[in-house]
Amino acid sequence: MVDEKLRKLRDTIDKIDVEILRLLNERAKIAIEIAETKKAKGLSFYDPVREKSVIDKIIKLNKGPFSDEVIKTLFREILSATLALQESQKIAYLGPEGTFTHLAAIKYFGSFARFEPGDSIKSIFESVEKGLSKFGVVPIENSNEGTVTYTLDMFMQYEVKISGEIIIPITLHLLSRSGQREKIKKIYSHPHARAQCREWLNKNMPNIPVYDVASTAEAARQACIDEEIAAIASEFASQIYGLKFVAKHIEDYKNNYTRFFVIGKSFPGKTGSDKTSIMFSLQDKPGALYNALKPFKDANINLTKIESRPAKMRKWEYIFFVDFTGHIEDEEVIKTLEKVKDYCIELVHLGSYPMFEH
Repeated sequence: MVDEKLRKLRDTIDKIDVEILRLLNERAKIAIEIAETKKAKGLSFYDPVREKSVIDKIIKLNKGPFSDEVIKTLFREILSATLALQESQKIAYLGPEGTFTHLAAIKYFGSFARFEPGDSIKSIFESVEKGLSKFGVVPIENSNEGTVTYTLDMFMQYEVKISGEIIIPITLHLLSRSGQREKIKKIYSHPHARAQCREWLNKNMPNIPVYDVASTAEAARQACIDEEIAAIASEFASQIYGLKFVAKHIEDYKNNYTRFFVIGKSFPGKTGSDKTSIMFSLQDKPGALYNALKPFKDANINLTKIESRPAKMRKWEYIFFVDFTGHIEDEEVIKTLEKVKDYCIELVHLGSYPMFEH
C-alpha cells in the first residue's frame, strides 16, 4: 500500500506537470506568432540579446531549491526548442561528433539546433561565409595551452563576425570499450589533450604508446572499434561512443578551460555586458603599438586579450588581435577606436557580443 501522504504528494506533482505542459505549449504558440511577425518584417529569428535578457530575469527570480545553473540549462533548452519551431538553424562545429567544440555548441544553442560537424576550422569559416550554416563554433584559446592561432589566421581570410563566446571546463578521462586498464595496448589523443595529461600518463601509463589523432572525439571513435585502444576524451564522448571509464579526471591541472567563438554573418546589439574583438596592422616605426593601445588606457577600457600573428603578405609585418570590454555601439568605444585608427594601417571590427558568464 502506498502511504497516503506520498500519494497526495504525487498527485500534486502530476497536476503541476500537466500545468507545465499546458504553459509550455502556450508559450510555443506565442513564439510561433512572434516568428510570423518577424518574418513579415524581415527580422532575424535568433536574437541572443533577447535570450540573455530572458535567462538573466529568470535567474534573478530563482529562489531554489534548483541552482541557477540548473535553471539556466532548463531555460536554454526551452529557448532552443522554441527557436526550432520558428526556424531550423544549422550550426557548424569542429567535428567529429563528440568533440569539446560540439559540447560547447550544444551549451550555447541548446540541443534542438541542427548541428553539422566540419572536418577543419577552415571548413567552419567557409560554411558560415557562404551561408551554408547560420553559425559556426570554433575554439579560440585554452587556459593552459594558449591561443588556437589557426583560428586567428582564418579571420584574415574570411568575411565573418564574432557573435558570441562560450567558455567550458575541460575535464579529460581515459576511456575504453571494456574499462579495464590491463587490456590497453595503445592510447589515442588529440595533441592538446595529450599535453594536458602528460604527467598523469608518465606516472600511470609509462609503457603504453600514445598516438596523436585529429580530435578527442576521433580518439573515442577509434577506441569504440578496438578493445586494445584507450582514448583521452570527455564524458560527453564516452556517452556518444559507448565507452567506459578507465580513469577519471586525468588532466594535470584542474583549472582548465577552453574558450570558443560563435561566428556568423553579423553580431548582436548591446546587452550592457559585452566584449568586442578587433584586428589591426600598424606602421613599422618605434612606439606604434604603444600609441595604438594608449587610447584604451586613457578611456579606462579593459583589454582582455592581445595576440599577434604574421600578416603573411609582407615579411616582418604583423596583425594584432585585441579583445576588450564594451560594445562597438558604446559612445566611449566609438571615440576610442577613432583615435586608435590614426596609428593603424588597417583596423577591422571582428564583432561585439555578450560576455560569457559562468
